[in-house]
Amino acid sequence: MPAHASNETRPFIKMHGLGNDFVIIDAREDPFGIAAAAVHRITDRHTGIGCDQLIVIEPPREPGADLFMRILSHDGSEPEACGNATRCVASLIMAETAQPSLSIQTPAGLLAATRGRDGMIQVDMGPAGLTWDRIPLAEPCDTLSLDVAIGPLAQPTAVSIGNPHAVFFVADVAVIDLAELGPKLRRHPMFPDGANIGVAQIIGPDRIRLRVCERGAGVTRACGSGSCAATVAAHRRGLTGRQVDVVLDGGSLAIEWRPDGHVLMTGPTETSFTGSLPADMYSAGADAP
Repeated sequence: MPAHASNETRPFIKMHGLGNDFVIIDAREDPFGIAAAAVHRITDRHTGIGCDQLIVIEPPREPGADLFMRILSHDGSEPEACGNATRCVASLIMAETAQPSLSIQTPAGLLAATRGRDGMIQVDMGPAGLTWDRIPLAEPCDTLSLDVAIGPLAQPTAVSIGNPHAVFFVADVAVIDLAELGPKLRRHPMFPDGANIGVAQIIGPDRIRLRVCERGAGVTRACGSGSCAATVAAHRRGLTGRQVDVVLDGGSLAIEWRPDGHVLMTGPTETSFTGSLPADMYSAGADAP
């Protein structure tokens, strides 16, 4: 992306991974500070550009990383990880630099991204967290089956993919009112940092149908970390193998939970359009970078 050269507008690129969409700002050369209210203006689908998350690409903060990826949700919160955003950023920077692989730093740690066949981007999301304190949960418990229930949803499996997930297994995801139940569950006392809520339907030993309500964005068309969490949860329960196609509202991701604990996610990315943010959309009340 071109470097920012004016205090009046800010270049951006709109990308998505299976409909999970992002407004991406390149701040590697020109810092970009922004307040929660401005994030809300940009991400609003009626009065702003509209997206699930605003992504800011910053210089790396530790040796070995190519860049730091900051993730800001519609409500101004900052998730630790976002698999689809990582793939989009990786695709963007690989095209710019002609690098076949990248090390992307996030609040959840370093994520290795590589370009595969047909332009697919694979990201190693790191090892899955399976213990109550890694997720985190409010108290020591068996993460395979939590004492959490609301309506038709009960006994989820908890997994951390750099961010907390609760995966509920159901017979048919289509009959679950996730927009109603998800926000209530993600604020359950069991999840002190909140949780991404997934409802998963086992189609076969290598195929899962999944819908996810994300902590800061609500129900999304796809969730990369949620797909990883659902695969780990399903295998732990003996429902699938370690390699699974996860079918989301926006398309499918290929997920592999390796024996060493790392979770690999592979899928496509797309560029929607480019543009410039007017100053009154992002600068009023902006925080220091």
